[in-house]
Amino acid sequence: MPVATKEEIVEAISSLSVLELSELVKDLEEKFGVSAAVPMMAGGPMPGGAAEASAEEEQTEFDVILASVGSQKIPVVKEIRTITSLGLKEAKALADEAPKPIKEKISKEEAEEIKAKLEAVGATIEIK
Repeated sequence: MPVATKEEIVEAISSLSVLELSELVKDLEEKFGVSAAVPMMAGGPMPGGAAEASAEEEQTEFDVILASVGSQKIPVVKEIRTITSLGLKEAKALADEAPKPIKEKISKEEAEEIKAKLEAVGATIEIK
């Protein structure tokens, strides 16, 4: 089998899709018994590659933000009370101060449920 030059290998790799490239990395890790993960230093992330790796990680915690109450404030305040267990005064204050977080660092499923409930009563919700 003829040996490809480094330039030919780079050219071949650049034509791969992201999924194919990911599979290639896994295959190479298995074949050579190595890891392509960027090592973390005790002082924090390394410049360059480590920041890129963390940016690719899937978000697991979400914040539900009340962007606007809409035209029906009372049903929105009632739903906020149900979701957060806040008192009437606190729930009304939260609604009056929109945009404001309703719940923070929750699962995507819970965030979607809360969004659906509040949008059903006329509120505008953002999930971040």
